[in-house]
Amino acid sequence: MVEINFDGLIGPSHNYAALSPGNRASASNLGAVSRPRAAALQGLGKMRRALDLGLPQGLFLPHDRPATGWLRALGYRGGDDEIAAAAATDDPMRFAQAMSASPMWTANAATVSPAADSADGRCHLSVANLSAMPHRSHEAAATLAQLRVAFADPAFAVHPPVPSFGDEGAANHMRVAPAHGAPGVEIFVYGVDGGRFPARQSRAAGEAVARRHGLDPVRTLFVEQSTAAIAAGAFHNDVVAVANEAVVFAHEQAFADSAGFAADLARAMPEAMLIEVPAAAISLEDAIGSYLFNSQLVTLPDATMALIVPSECRVNPRVAEWLDALGAGNGPIRRVEVVEVRESMRNGGGPACLRLRVVADPATVDPRFLVDAARLDRLTALVTAYWPVEIAPGDLGSPALWRQCRTARAALLDELDLVELA
Repeated sequence: MVEINFDGLIGPSHNYAALSPGNRASASNLGAVSRPRAAALQGLGKMRRALDLGLPQGLFLPHDRPATGWLRALGYRGGDDEIAAAAATDDPMRFAQAMSASPMWTANAATVSPAADSADGRCHLSVANLSAMPHRSHEAAATLAQLRVAFADPAFAVHPPVPSFGDEGAANHMRVAPAHGAPGVEIFVYGVDGGRFPARQSRAAGEAVARRHGLDPVRTLFVEQSTAAIAAGAFHNDVVAVANEAVVFAHEQAFADSAGFAADLARAMPEAMLIEVPAAAISLEDAIGSYLFNSQLVTLPDATMALIVPSECRVNPRVAEWLDALGAGNGPIRRVEVVEVRESMRNGGGPACLRLRVVADPATVDPRFLVDAARLDRLTALVTAYWPVEIAPGDLGSPALWRQCRTARAALLDELDLVELA
């Protein structure tokens, strides 16, 4: 069993419409010109860096855009272009929600429990309903279809979304274990009050996922995210905390009761290590502005750990100083790797947002969703040929852009031999 990171390929409709209240980066770039081609190439570059580090790497595909099926469910009639044109005229914001490339952030695709944690010995994936935000609420059906192809092997159980209660997937879920394939402790983080911003993850959803995955209640924790973190812009827990094997790396103000969480974690897994960054060293503002904790904490082939951080972490002097000390210390995190994902960062998603972690035997995964250097070369050429160079706000209503998005996705499906997802 190994951990495979499945990154979302950034779709050709990537744009800055600021659709997510509470996401500071997204809000600050409202109306800016986006660069979908550069965004997708940056994402492929991050995948290549993971391969270079010796890590297994997977890929999930962008969804069809415009999301005319969703618009049709909202009452629009006609062919796809007729529906898109009517929606773009009637309600430009609603149409922007139909054009969002947000499926690229696959940390929100599902919550994953490895086989070692589940009662039936299968790896369970529950698709997130993402009900808090209209532009994400229509992702679940396409995500479910994709996951059922990628994980069709009997080693997996892929569940539809939990109804009624807000669920944002793995972005609010952590797991600690002595090793990826060993039984571990699963941590479901939920929000209660975000002050001026909504708390998107409900405890009820986490409890439902834990039940359907057959988790041991003794090794399952439910932890409240702090109101201060949500109000500061930590719309998901993975903006202020990340875990890997026996290590939890978190901001001091990530949780409503930090001392209680530390005590519960120690009881559930005595060997777990909590690395807590004090607010006196790095404020919530610095943490969220740099996305220090929205990094990938991974175990390398030599059993040491590396933290894969966005380049913005090197721009902030306080964060850079902390990272230098972290890498030079005697703790479990010995290496800091910097990746460039600026286009995703400008829309509010760092390295951790772009990936879903699945512990599995790679032989049980549909190979069309796994990448190597040669496949990344082909995808790089495809993105260069088909993805738009720029999208300005006024371009979203352009039929030419809609055609380009559909053509690009069709070429991708053909390249990967995944036409059943058309």
